[in-house]
Parts: sequence; C-alpha cells; structure tokens
Amino acid sequence: LMAAPALNPLFQVGLDVRDRDCLVIGGGGEAEDKTGRLLDAGGRILLVSPDMTPALADHVHCSRIRARRRRYKPWDLDGAFLVMNTVRGDLGLAEQVFAAAESRGVIVNTYDDLAHSHFGMPALVSAGPLRISISSSNASPTLSGRLRQDLEGLFDEEFGQYLEELGRARALLKERIPDFATRRQMLRGLVEGVSLQGHLHLPEDWRRRIESALEQAPVTGADTKKPGESRVSSKTDDDG
Repeated sequence: LMAAPALNPLFQVGLDVRDRDCLVIGGGGEAEDKTGRLLDAGGRILLVSPDMTPALADHVHCSRIRARRRRYKPWDLDGAFLVMNTVRGDLGLAEQVFAAAESRGVIVNTYDDLAHSHFGMPALVSAGPLRISISSSNASPTLSGRLRQDLEGLFDEEFGQYLEELGRARALLKERIPDFATRRQMLRGLVEGVSLQGHLHLPEDWRRRIESALEQAPVTGADTKKPGESRVSSKTDDDG
C-alpha cells in the first residue's frame, strides 16, 4: 500500500491585495467564494469565464468586479498581482496558467492542485476585522471546514464592535503616547479578562470510522505508488 503522503504545513502570511489587480479564472462556486474573499480584502478583480453564478453576475452588474465572458487567454495575466484558478480537473489549463504566471513573477493558486500553486487557501473564520485561518496541512480540509463553522459561532456582533474600538484606541494611543513600553502596558490592559473557552470533542470510534472508509474504497493504481513519488494534492479547504 502507498505510504501516507508528506504533509505540508506551508508558511502562514497575510497577503495585502488592497488596490491590486487579482485575476480569478472560473465562474462557479469556488470562484464566487474566492472573489468574495478578495473583495473583502480590497482587491480589484477581473473574472474570466464564459459562465458565472448569479452572485458573480451581480458583482459584475454592480461594477464591483470586471469580467471577460470567455475562456482564459495568456494576456489576461497582464498587470495581475495574483491569480486564483478555480477551475477543477483541467490539467492543461492549470499547466498553462502556472507556466505563464511563473514567467511573469505572478503568484497563483490552483484549485485542488498543489503542483500548480504557490500558496494555499486555508479555511477562514471572519468576525468583524478578525481573521483566523485554519489549515490541517492538507491532512483533512473537511475538518478545517468543520472547525471554521464551530469557531464562527463564538464571535458575535459585539465582539466585532469591541475589536474595531480596540483598533481605534490603538491608533489614538500611538499618536498620544510615544513611549512604547507605556503604550504596550495600556493596550494589554484593554484586553485583560478576554478569554476563549471551549472543549474539543472527538468521536470515540474515530479510528474505526477511518478503517471502515478505507476498507470500502477500492484499491487503485495510486495506492501502489512508492513513498516519495509525486501526487497532486490540495492546499485548500475545498475537499475532504
């Protein structure tokens, strides 16, 4: 049997896309999700796809994004800061986009394709200005999504207001109190008493569930690969 693939924890960063040109290829649900996240982050989006979801069409109608209703062309990359290729299962397109992006120094993420991506897309918790990214290092994107759903329920509207006020206070204190040590002590006092409390529950039969799922799955050629042989795998939270 094939050895377990090496997990890639990646290097977590926050990418500033404000007022930068971002190319989204594809018009399905994945494109809709990534377009929304890019809009939230202030990116300027060009969508390239012959078809699109109603939500994406509404973005175009309201001039939130630009669109070219056709298949991808290499010159769509002109001026792009990053590319989100959301088309799944089209290896030819993935290779074409990745090669063109590499030649131009443009970073790209390809849906469910580690070999043609420079960065991953973790599950994201959003609450006001708060962003918490969750990655299982590709062990189980499904679990990342489940944890995201649970965590989102912890942060209410008041928390968002609290965080926004903390940001306002921090900016004002930075202007009014030049001494860093004094300012840091005051800022720490503003979050004194804040805590995140919870309990993680795992099903008691989790080992049996995994073994049962593997027993039900037919053996394929991929299972006979030797350790170290390459496999395309996802860096996103979009599959199991």
